[in-house]
Amino acid sequence: MSDSKENSFADIIKKTITEATRSIAEEPDLEVTFSDEPPHISGKIIKLRDPGSNLSKEDLTVLRGNADLLALKIKNHDQEIHQKYKPSSPQAQSIYNAIEDARIEAVGATDMPGCASNLNARNIANYRNSTLNNITHKDEAPVSEAISLIVREKLTGFSPPNNTRKFVDLWRPHINEKALSELEKLKNDIHDQETFASKIPDLLSALDISNTLGDPDPSSAKDQDGESELDGSDEENTELSEEFDPDETETIDDDAEDLIDLDELEGSEEEGEDSSVPDNQGEMEENPNKGRQPSYKTYTTEFDEIISAEEVAESEELDRLRNYLDKQISNLQGIVARLANKLQRKLMAQQNRSWDFDLEEGTLDTARLVRVVTDPMQPLSFKMERDTDFRDTIVTLLIDNSGSMRGRPIMVAATCADILTRTLERCGVKAEVLGFTTKAWKGGQSRELWTNSGKPMRPGRLNDLRHIIYKSADAPWRRAKRNLGLMMNEGILKENIDGEALDWAYERLKKRQEQRKIMMVISDGAPVDDSSLSVNSGNYLELHLKKVISKIESDDDIELIAIGIGHDVTRYYKRAVTIIDVEELGGAMTEKLAELFDEKANK
Repeated sequence: MSDSKENSFADIIKKTITEATRSIAEEPDLEVTFSDEPPHISGKIIKLRDPGSNLSKEDLTVLRGNADLLALKIKNHDQEIHQKYKPSSPQAQSIYNAIEDARIEAVGATDMPGCASNLNARNIANYRNSTLNNITHKDEAPVSEAISLIVREKLTGFSPPNNTRKFVDLWRPHINEKALSELEKLKNDIHDQETFASKIPDLLSALDISNTLGDPDPSSAKDQDGESELDGSDEENTELSEEFDPDETETIDDDAEDLIDLDELEGSEEEGEDSSVPDNQGEMEENPNKGRQPSYKTYTTEFDEIISAEEVAESEELDRLRNYLDKQISNLQGIVARLANKLQRKLMAQQNRSWDFDLEEGTLDTARLVRVVTDPMQPLSFKMERDTDFRDTIVTLLIDNSGSMRGRPIMVAATCADILTRTLERCGVKAEVLGFTTKAWKGGQSRELWTNSGKPMRPGRLNDLRHIIYKSADAPWRRAKRNLGLMMNEGILKENIDGEALDWAYERLKKRQEQRKIMMVISDGAPVDDSSLSVNSGNYLELHLKKVISKIESDDDIELIAIGIGHDVTRYYKRAVTIIDVEELGGAMTEKLAELFDEKANK
């Protein structure tokens, strides 16, 4: 096919999909664009993947399914209603968003039967690489994923994709027993978004997830001027899945509304104006770009913990989780292992052995024994291998253990950490693996103490930290191997307070005796802790993170590098890389480590 015919074919596809999308959305002026970005809505623009010139029939159906869902969302989804009933916790929000997407699909499949096959093809494609069927125990299964698939099946009539059905069947009896009547009620109201949304709390309550819900009263999500802090934000940039990401959302706690004016603390960051703050604010820090900012503090450290993986779970649990991780990584392991082998060859090539000769003690130099034979008066000659900078190195891997890392991201991160620490150990480089999260959602014991103390104003960080040591630098990989499986326990993945985690890892690294110290941070979002942000400025944790990064980067003894998964970390770190797909993590980690060692070798 000639280039002109190929272009003509692609143009016909784009034009046809554009017209169909406008028709479904009932928006004649709707703009539809095609690019390499994931499908999403941005204001009144729908952005789709470019079909290219070699589009298969299956890919075309998936493309149409993405376009249909976004068009249906424009027509049938009211963002104000969605925010009104949106729960506050990450797990509940994830389920809530998935149920709303299922409702939109159900409306389209019911009102426009021609859309049904497209929508179903899109869903099958989304789970094409899923490993959910490898899960064999219900307590290992992510409940939010199971609920999403079962609700979608109930509302649309679409069966779960083949490679998720065994997984869904683990949870189906429990969900049917607890919430079958609530599911039936939802099905009756798919055309009435407000009534439908108001019934979702009953479903979550029946499934024992009610304790994670916030107040559905819309006033609880509003600031002092009566305007919702989230109004319009999702309308401006709505991802196709609209999956909740706790690392990108700020939540206002209704208990704190009369305690603090967020605008008062944040100031005008873009214009560089000084924020106007009350005299009793406490200590302030000068920032030439953002004016005066509240100094970072913690309300209490009484409930924080630094804990090893062995203390978090029993031996049997660690073994089970490690076995589960091994099942999940069968496909990924070969790819990462090949990359790690390249790194190993590169590192081993730099380990040229160097010796000092003619010493009075050390290893006997057999090459010089002939001198003693020919002249017995000659003293024995000894040699000693020189220490190399290469061997005198330690690498710290600090991994974000927040809720948004659930599923594939944390599994890939655990796999890469496992293989790379093994590789570095073979090369004589010590490595430690650390994780950071919190002990509870919404503040835990720290918030309880603050509440019982009368809720003093501006308490600072207001949650219980949990910093986990998966592998210490001096522990051999074989002894720490099973600890990395703990990351597969979704129960430990909660909030992320990055600044204090980096500071903790930095202080550990500073105490080491190795001459070269490298810290690699892996994260998928900005620092977020609902409890702390509800009573401080919205950028409170982010400002502290930037301050800690600046301190570490100014220390010549530490080399800091960051890898962001779908999150631009280059705005925080001088040496950083952002990856879009988590499958790129292994390559990014090995390449960046290789670059660091190359730089040292070439100096």
